[in-house]
Amino acid sequence: MSDNPSPFLGEQADGRSGFPPGIVPPVAPLWPGFLTGQEDAPVRVLLVDDDEFMRRVIAQELLSDLRIQLEGQAGSLRDGRRLLATHEFDVLMVDLRLGDGTGFDLIQEAREQHRTGEIIVISALEDESHVLHAFELGATGYLLKDAWLQSFAQAVLQVVNGGAAITPRLARRLLSRLSHRPDSRTPPSVEPPPREATLTARECEILRFVARGHVTEEIGVKLGISGQTVNAHIKNIYKKLHVHSRAQAVSYAAYSGLI
Repeated sequence: MSDNPSPFLGEQADGRSGFPPGIVPPVAPLWPGFLTGQEDAPVRVLLVDDDEFMRRVIAQELLSDLRIQLEGQAGSLRDGRRLLATHEFDVLMVDLRLGDGTGFDLIQEAREQHRTGEIIVISALEDESHVLHAFELGATGYLLKDAWLQSFAQAVLQVVNGGAAITPRLARRLLSRLSHRPDSRTPPSVEPPPREATLTARECEILRFVARGHVTEEIGVKLGISGQTVNAHIKNIYKKLHVHSRAQAVSYAAYSGLI
């Protein structure tokens, strides 16, 4: 076996990059100063899940990101309520199946007590009724426990910066409905908007970017408009659809056939 290190193992002992000649090593992504979640002001997270193994997995990922501060963990509805009463937070991550109750109750209580906090569901349940109900109660993200190609830390950073964090295969379903104009079924417990509440082409375009998890600044760059203009369009969408969050807007539009 050769004593020389593999050229694909990163930096070598002599300080060279370890990449073949002509190949530029990847640069660590920068976190723009205008986004929430800087190392000197990390995003505060509460985690509630009765699956101890899954809770450790998620906690380990969150703790490895200096932009996030894990304020507290709980494994039951009762202990989750205690966290809500004793901790300030920016993001609540909660499972729907808790040993002594349902995560829906905690979502509703968190939304009532901490109106500015974001809520991400982490669940093994992916049927549409659970997903939609979580959004109706005010969740801004829905992640499946068994899904690949997703990052819990990235989801936290997305929602605090105005995005919606949805597991890719769930987002794909929503996008499919947006593209194929489904029937006029609407999510339960949501008041249908008046017939004149149609979305403009630009509003539809922005909603599709929101469904993909893009934040305001990213949408503005892609469309060549300011972040302030993007937010103005989003406010108009909320008003037209009688919703209060980006996740609600996406799910409602997907099921109502408005776009």
